[in-house]
Amino acid sequence: MSQVYPFTAIVEQEKMKKALILNAINPLIGGVLLRGDKGTGKSTAVRALAEVLPEMEVAECRFSCSPDMLCPECLKKKEAGELKFTKRKMRVVELPLSATEDRVVGTVDVETALRNGVVSFRPGILAEANNSILYIDEVNLLEDYIVDTLLDVAASGWNIVEREGVSVRHPSRFVLVGTMNPEEGELRPQLLDRFGMVVDIKAITEPDLRAEVVRRAEEFTSDPIAFRKKYEREQERLKKRITMARTIFSDVVVEDNIIKAVAKLCSELGIETHRADITTIRAARAIAAFKGRKRIEIEDVLEAAELTLPHRVKSRPFDPPQVDFDRLEGFVKENLQEKAEKQSDGGDKYPSTGRSGSEEKFDARETRTPEIEIKSKHLAKKGKRVRTLSNRGRYVRFRLDGEQIAVGATIRAAFSRGVKRPSFQDLRYRFCSGKSASSIALLVDASGSMASLKRMEIAKGVLLRLLQDAYVKRDRVSLVVFRGDSAEIIVPPTSSPQLAYSRVGDIPTGGKTPLPIGLYTAYQLLRREKSRGYVPILVLISDGRGNVSMGTGNVKEEVIRVSEAIARDGIPTVVIDADDHVSLGFTTEIASITGALHYRLRDLDAERIFEIVEDLKSAI
Repeated sequence: MSQVYPFTAIVEQEKMKKALILNAINPLIGGVLLRGDKGTGKSTAVRALAEVLPEMEVAECRFSCSPDMLCPECLKKKEAGELKFTKRKMRVVELPLSATEDRVVGTVDVETALRNGVVSFRPGILAEANNSILYIDEVNLLEDYIVDTLLDVAASGWNIVEREGVSVRHPSRFVLVGTMNPEEGELRPQLLDRFGMVVDIKAITEPDLRAEVVRRAEEFTSDPIAFRKKYEREQERLKKRITMARTIFSDVVVEDNIIKAVAKLCSELGIETHRADITTIRAARAIAAFKGRKRIEIEDVLEAAELTLPHRVKSRPFDPPQVDFDRLEGFVKENLQEKAEKQSDGGDKYPSTGRSGSEEKFDARETRTPEIEIKSKHLAKKGKRVRTLSNRGRYVRFRLDGEQIAVGATIRAAFSRGVKRPSFQDLRYRFCSGKSASSIALLVDASGSMASLKRMEIAKGVLLRLLQDAYVKRDRVSLVVFRGDSAEIIVPPTSSPQLAYSRVGDIPTGGKTPLPIGLYTAYQLLRREKSRGYVPILVLISDGRGNVSMGTGNVKEEVIRVSEAIARDGIPTVVIDADDHVSLGFTTEIASITGALHYRLRDLDAERIFEIVEDLKSAI
C-alpha cells in the first residue's frame, strides 16, 4: 500500500489547509475549489486530509449511512432492531472526468433487470462518497450539468434519483473538493458561486521555504515510513482538534447581530447571491468550533469572509475579483464591536482549550453586411446548439435506435407484451442531450505584410471579445500566430480572459509567411479539441501570401492538402482576407475547399468578426 504524505508536513499554503479543515468540520459549507498551477500541492493536500479526520460510524448498507442520516432501507432495519453500525476510516473517492450522469447519481442494475425482469437501483459515485471526501480533479473540464448535480447534492446532503421506473433517495454527505488549473479554462460564474469556498494557490516564492519543500519531498521519497513517524504527533493533535470541533459544532451560537452584519457586508460588496451570507455564517461557526469556542467572534467572521466572498464579488471579465480586506475588517468591526465588548469579559470556552478564542489564530500547522464572396455550406442547417449522443449529456428520453440501451424503457416494453425477459423487439435506446461547447482557434498571420498594415490590433480585439463571451459560456478560445518559418500557440485553448490578456501584450510581427505551417498547427489543435467533445471552429486572419513551405517546397499544394483535411474533419471555418484590394494569396482557395465564410478585413472590425463567429456557432 502506497504511503500518503502527511497533511501537517505540507509547507505553507495555510489558506488551502484551513479551507479543507473547515469543510471537514461542516460539509454543508458546500465544498472548496482549489485553483492554482500544477505542482502546488493541491492533490497532495486532498489525499492527506483523510488521515487527520476521525473515523466514521456507518451502517452496514450499500449507502454507508451515518446514525443521523438513514436511507429508507436502514430506517426499516432500525424499526426492526436489525440495524448495525461499524467504524471505518475516512476515504477519498475520486470522480473521473469521463464519468457519465448514470455513473455519478446511480442507475438501473442492468444485470438484475435482464436476468430477473426486476428494475432495481445500482448506486453511483454519490453513494460511494457518502461520509467520505469526494475529490474532483480538473473540475472545470467536467460537463456543467454533472457539476451542477454534485453541488446540489453537496448543499442538501441527499441524492434523489427518479428515472426509468426507479425512485431512490439516499444520504450523500461528503467533503467536496475540486481542483483546477485556471489556464485550462474557468468555471462558469454560476457554478463558481455554488462552491462554498475558493482558494487561489500560488507557488511559494521565498527561497528558504521552496528549499524546505524539496527537502521534505526527498526525505519522504527516500523513507516514507520514517518521514511519517516524524509527523505522527502533529497529525494526532490535529485529528483531536477536528474531532473536538465536530463535537461542539452544533452548540456554536449564531447571534442575530452577527447575521445582520454579514448580510449588510455582502450587500455593501454588491454580492447578489444569498449563498454568500449563508456560507460565511456556516464557515464562521466552523472556525469558532475549531478554536474551541461556542460563540462566534469578529475574527471568525473575517477569516470566513476571506474564503467565502472574493469569488462572489462582481468584476469585469478581464479583472480578478477584488476585495479590500482592510476595509472589510473595519466594516465588520464597526458592526460587531458593541457586541464584542459585551463578550470581552469571558466566553463560552470549551474546557480543553487553554487560550481565549480572540487570542487564538486559526493555524492548521498547530494541528453586419459586408460582401460574402463564398457562401458557407455550414449555414445549411439551422437550430439550437445541442448535441445528441448515446452516452453523453443528460438522458432525456428513449428512442428506437442508438448505441446504449435504455434499460427501464426496454423492460417496460417487454412488460407491456406480457413477458418478463426483453427480446430484440423490445430494445429501446437512450437519447441524451447537452449543450455543445465550442473551441475556437483564432489563426493570425503576423508576417511582415500584416505588420505593416497593423492588423494585429484587430486580431487581439477579436480574441478578447470571444473570451468575453466564453467567460459566461463553456466555450474555449485559442490564439495561433504564424510568422518567419514557424507557428506558435500563443494562447492555448482556454475560457480564462485573464490568461489571454497576460499573453497577448506584445506579439512579435514581421518576416515571411509560413501559411501551411500555421494552418496545420491550428488544424492539429482543433482535432485534439474535437476529440475532447468540443465543436471546433477555425477563424483565419491573413492576406494568404504564403511563401514558406512545410518541407515539400510547394506552398500551394501544402495549403490545399491541409485545407482538404480541415474539410474532411468537418471543421467550420471563417476566412478573413487582409488584402485591401484584389486577393493575391491563397485565401480564396482555402475558403473554397473548406466551405468557409469569406470576408474582407477592410469591411470589418473586432465586434463584427465576433458576430460572424457567433452566427456560425448558432448555425452548427
